[in-house]
Amino acid sequence: MAASRSMTAVDAQMFWMSAVIPNDQLVLYAFDGSPDALDDAIDELRRRAQACDELQLRVVDDGGWQYPRWSPREVGVEQFVVHQAGGVDWQGCLDAAAALRNDTLDLRLMTWCAHIFPRVHGVPGCTGVGSVVVVQTGHAFADGSRGTALAGALLGRPQPVVVPVAPRRGFLPARGIAAARAHRMLVRDTESGAVPPPAPGCPLLSINQRPRATPVVRTLVRRRDQLADPTVTIATLLAVSDALAGYLVERGEDTSTLGAEITMAAQQDPGSHNNFRNAGIALHPEVERVRRAELIAAELAAQRRRGQHPAMRASAAASAAIPAPLMRWGVRQFDPDARGATVTGNTVVSSVNRGPADLSFGGLPVLLAAGFSGLSPMMSLTHGVHGLGDTITISVLADPDNVDVEDYVSRLQAALPD
Repeated sequence: MAASRSMTAVDAQMFWMSAVIPNDQLVLYAFDGSPDALDDAIDELRRRAQACDELQLRVVDDGGWQYPRWSPREVGVEQFVVHQAGGVDWQGCLDAAAALRNDTLDLRLMTWCAHIFPRVHGVPGCTGVGSVVVVQTGHAFADGSRGTALAGALLGRPQPVVVPVAPRRGFLPARGIAAARAHRMLVRDTESGAVPPPAPGCPLLSINQRPRATPVVRTLVRRRDQLADPTVTIATLLAVSDALAGYLVERGEDTSTLGAEITMAAQQDPGSHNNFRNAGIALHPEVERVRRAELIAAELAAQRRRGQHPAMRASAAASAAIPAPLMRWGVRQFDPDARGATVTGNTVVSSVNRGPADLSFGGLPVLLAAGFSGLSPMMSLTHGVHGLGDTITISVLADPDNVDVEDYVSRLQAALPD
C-alpha cells in the first residue's frame, strides 16, 4: 500500500476549489457484451484496484498550517455502484452518467468510484447488449493523463501507474523573486516576438450564459482515420468551428472572435496529480477550411511554445512554495457569481487520448471511451474528445435552457467527416 505523502499546492487548490465549483471527472468506458456473472466481474475490478497503490488513496485534511495529504485506505465495496441492473438504452446511460455530477465525491472518503451499468442497449459498435463502466474521480486526484493511467489499471491495462514524487515547497520569497525575473524576461521575449503572445479573451456569446437547467449529453462516434487530417484535435476543432458558427449566426450573433478553450499538458510540479494548463485559440470560422486548419495548428503550436517558457516553470515553482494558510485564504476569496466581460474561449474542447483498446470488464473487450467536460458559471456548452484505439468519441455537454442541443448536435454531426 502507498505511503502517505503531502499534496502539492496545485492539487490542494483543486481540492479546496471543488467545494465552490464541483470538478469531478467522469469517463465512460463501453464494452462489447454484458457480463454473465456480474459479481465476478466486479470482484475482478476490486482485485485490480487492490493491486494498484495509487487507487488506494484518500485525502486527509487537518486544516491549520499544513497542506492536505494523500493517505492510504483500503479499496471498499462502496467504490463499486451498480445502476440500472435491469437494463437501459445508450442515451439513458449517458443521461445517468451526466447526472453523477450532482453527487460529487468526498475525497476524504474516496478519490474514485466505478459506476457500473451491466446491461446497456444500443451501445455504438455493439451488436447485442453491452455494458458500461463510468470511472468518477475528483479532479484533485487526477488530470486527464493520470486519470487514463488509473482507469487503465482498474480495467486491466498492464502498465504500472507512475507514483508522483514528494513535493518540494521551497522558500517562497526566493522563488517569488525568481518568478518575477522570469516574468520580466517573458514580457521582453513576447515584445520581441521570440515568444508568442497570450491569446486575447473572447467576448461573451449566448453560450456563455450561466447554466440554469440540468445539463444534457450527446455523443458522436467516428473512426480515428476519419479525423486524422491533420490530427484528431484539429479536425474536431474545425467541425466545432463550422457547427458553432452556423448555430450562432442563425441567431444573429457575431462570430468573428469565436474561440475555444483547450487543455494542454504542462509540468506544474513533479509531485502533482494535475499537470495541465488552459489556453485559448481562435476558431477562424470565416476562413476556408484548409487555411483554417493551418491557423489553428499554428495557434496550438504557439501556445505550447509559450507554455514551455522558463517563466511558466518559475511561476509554478513560486506557487508550489505558497504556505497552506495563504492558499486556503486565496481560495476562500473566489466568487463563483462574479462574471467577466470576456472568456478564454466561448466553448471548451478537451481532447484526451485514452490509449489502446486493451481494456476489459468481465472478460469483455472495450469498444470506446467518452468523457464530459463540466459546465461552469461562464460556460453552457463544452466538448470532450476521447480516443481509445481506433475509435474517437466526441461528447457534447450543454445546458438546454441556453443551447438548442438538438440543433447544435445535428450541425456538429454534419460538420464531422463521415
